[in-house]
Amino acid sequence: MIKKTLALILLGIGMASLTFAQGNDGDELRIIAFGAHPDDCEYAAGGVAALWAAEGHAFRCVALTNGDIGHFGMAGGALALRRMDEVEKAAEILGISTRVFDIHDGELMPTLENRREVAREIRNWQADIVMVHRRYDYHADHRYSGILVDDAIILVEAKFFTPDTPPLPRSPVVLYYYDGFERPLPFEPDIVVDIDDVQHLKRAALEAMPSQFSDEHSWMWGRADEVPEDEAERLRIGVDYLTARDMNIAERYRSKLIELYGEERGGNVEHAEAFQLSEFGRQVSVDDLKLLFPTFE
Repeated sequence: MIKKTLALILLGIGMASLTFAQGNDGDELRIIAFGAHPDDCEYAAGGVAALWAAEGHAFRCVALTNGDIGHFGMAGGALALRRMDEVEKAAEILGISTRVFDIHDGELMPTLENRREVAREIRNWQADIVMVHRRYDYHADHRYSGILVDDAIILVEAKFFTPDTPPLPRSPVVLYYYDGFERPLPFEPDIVVDIDDVQHLKRAALEAMPSQFSDEHSWMWGRADEVPEDEAERLRIGVDYLTARDMNIAERYRSKLIELYGEERGGNVEHAEAFQLSEFGRQVSVDDLKLLFPTFE
């Protein structure tokens, strides 16, 4: 109990005013979003990434594996390079930066060295906000991405952990991506964001990833019983399926959107992304989160 109380006190230090921009004197926010594979970050947070970028904030997607088995017709270095090229094109569309770790798809482990690398990435970015998968997920790479970020957060302030990188002056806000898993703990959104104005950019970013969504042997179509012959049709169907999730989020959390935006706007949002505040990072109120995210007046 004493340790828990002390931890809450420490997390509360400096929360009286919502001051961010870890590494500069301006109003720029610095957001880093980790995904297990090249496309995860863009799929889960591409809308808010485009919104933040449009307002001049710095957003970075980081894939913790290179995605080199995420296809049914090719693999290895050729696929890893292809997927890196795809996320670079997606980043250009969204107005963000990107990085892909050279770790084999399906082989991410929550090791000390990987914890150090995640901490270095957060520290070098001087992140105000960190995003990642929850540790409850169908894919080991997703789960371990969440664990690695969770385990790294307290250490990004520690001066002598990865001393080759500058420590953060305070803990970042940590947010988990939406997922539909119910056990052991269901996702509970603290913020749901209207992304209607940039849905076309998110869609274009996803369309820049044919290895996942339009190839006949892509991850999406390689397991399908019936595969359309036309690649453009495959891409349309695949991206329609993905963007439908943003519509489902808006419907599922309609009451939250109305609470956050008001009856008129919240009731008319068509596409949304949802995020849950982690207890491991800096604790802020819903009103504070609204100040951080674009589209809230």
